[in-house]
Amino acid sequence: MKISIHSRTLLLLFLSQLLSFLASKACHFVDKQALLHFKHNIISDPSKLLHSWSVSSDCCSAWEGVACSSSGRVVNVSRSGLVSDNDFIVDTYMSGTLSPYIGNLSSLQLLDLSNLKDLKGPIPPELGKLSQLTHLFLDSNKLVGSIPTSFGNLFRLEKLFLGDNYISGAVPSSVIGSLRSLVELGLSGNRLSGPIPTSVGKLVLLAKLDLHGNNVSGSIPTSIGKLKSLIYLDLSENQISGRLPQSIGALSQLVLLYLNHNQITGSIPSSISGLNSLRFCQLSENKLRGTLPASLGQLPKIERLIFENNKFSGKLPETIGHLATLTDIFFSNNHFTGKIPSSFGNLHKLQTLDLSRNRLSGQIPPQLAKLQRLDTLELSFNPLGLVSIPTWFARLKLFRLLLAKTGIQGQLPSWLSSSSISILDLSSNALTGKLPHWIGNMSSLSFLNLSNNGFHASIPVEFKNLSLLMDLDLHSNKFSGHMDSIFSKESQNPLGQFNSIDLSYNLFTGPIDEDIGERSTMTSIKSLVLSHNPLRGSIPKSLGKLSELQVLKLVHNGLSGRIQMELADATKLATILLSSNNLSGTIPKEVLNLKDLQEFDVSGNQLSGKIPPHKANFPVSALADNPGLCGAPLPPCNHS
Repeated sequence: MKISIHSRTLLLLFLSQLLSFLASKACHFVDKQALLHFKHNIISDPSKLLHSWSVSSDCCSAWEGVACSSSGRVVNVSRSGLVSDNDFIVDTYMSGTLSPYIGNLSSLQLLDLSNLKDLKGPIPPELGKLSQLTHLFLDSNKLVGSIPTSFGNLFRLEKLFLGDNYISGAVPSSVIGSLRSLVELGLSGNRLSGPIPTSVGKLVLLAKLDLHGNNVSGSIPTSIGKLKSLIYLDLSENQISGRLPQSIGALSQLVLLYLNHNQITGSIPSSISGLNSLRFCQLSENKLRGTLPASLGQLPKIERLIFENNKFSGKLPETIGHLATLTDIFFSNNHFTGKIPSSFGNLHKLQTLDLSRNRLSGQIPPQLAKLQRLDTLELSFNPLGLVSIPTWFARLKLFRLLLAKTGIQGQLPSWLSSSSISILDLSSNALTGKLPHWIGNMSSLSFLNLSNNGFHASIPVEFKNLSLLMDLDLHSNKFSGHMDSIFSKESQNPLGQFNSIDLSYNLFTGPIDEDIGERSTMTSIKSLVLSHNPLRGSIPKSLGKLSELQVLKLVHNGLSGRIQMELADATKLATILLSSNNLSGTIPKEVLNLKDLQEFDVSGNQLSGKIPPHKANFPVSALADNPGLCGAPLPPCNHS
């Protein structure tokens, strides 16, 4: 059969296109060999991320995670440990080292080997030959060594992420200064040291710089102000010292500034007003001093100011009241003085106001009653001399109210009975009287601290209604009577089960209920402190059923009887203090050898017999003043 010229032309055209198509998919020999060398260096691949990478198949058309150009050169290698699989994210790993042959992928634009968790060894300097590379992700592995100086050749690199490895040494200045195309740089969570290179100022396209969680030292270079495109700057958790440069005010696009947990000194420069886009500012845990600049009130988009744990002093600037977008103020543990500015009442979006542990005094401005979004008010440990909690507090919709050591006197204000407060701390004041019956109406309470006050009498039966209460601290008062209203309170499983109870230094009487360990509200308790109450009676066996209990303190309680062997069933116990009682008998070896036990004190009892062999190292003082007790660490037993 003859084929027409027209048909023959179409056939030739089809074959030509087919050959062209096949040619475009054929993997370049050099690239294939480079990737096979990479696979050879992987010693464990449980999720078979590289299973399809076989010698007999084409790397462009058959290998998962590999993409090629039309000329058959590999341009994309993406084998991350976080894999999308049918709308689920699979978290997996690979073990091995990075092959230097990766450097032969001369057309490679993207290399993503992030989150593989177990890639070890150094970063091969051969990666510096990847002149077409725009994206390099090696974060969340176990890579060691320094950043190769050859990375200075990666002129096209836009994103470089090496975070969460064990990379050490200095950030090489020559590399940083050469990466002029860089938009995002993530080096956090490593062991990098030395200063931030001044050459960082050359990265004029940089939008994200993350160096947090290293050992970077020295001061922040003035050249940082040249990064006009910078949006995200995180230098937290390093050893950075020196002052904040004035040039920082030139970062008009900056949205997030985290400099917390460093050694930064000096004051905040007035140029901070230039940060027109700033929303989140965290300067906590430094050595910053001086007064806050009035220009702080010129940040039009600021939402969070976190300045706690510094040495700021002077009065709080009234201008902070101009920050209409502000949601959170954390200024605790500084040296601020004077009154709380009345202008703070204009912060209508404010949710958290934490001014605790300062030297503030005077009246709390009633203008704060306008803050209807405020859910946390923390003013503890200021010499405010409140005498009483202002009645206008009742108009606030608070979730947390913390006024420890602020000079409050008298009885609890009755408006609390209709509040929805969940966390209430009025400790270390001069509150007196009985705990009111309406305490049971505070049904939202999850945390209550009334310690170091002058309360007396018994706990009202209505206390049982606090079905969400999880943490209770009443220590150092004059409460009396039985503790049953506390231990038998209601709960809304799992909410309302106790996490901690401290009733020490009161006048509560016992005995401790035998079934205390079987009460539903006690199931999850971690810390039980009843010391210095005239409880008498014995240690209940059921305490051993408290499977989450870590701290048990029953010091100077007039307890008698034996230390129960069943106590060892509470296997998470780390602290057992039973000193200054009338306990007798021997120390159970099971208790003394609890695997987490760190602190054990039974001094000042009537214990006898040989101290059981134990691995933990307890001082002599923890076992002293028991006339019949002997054996290490006390003197040996007399067998005569």
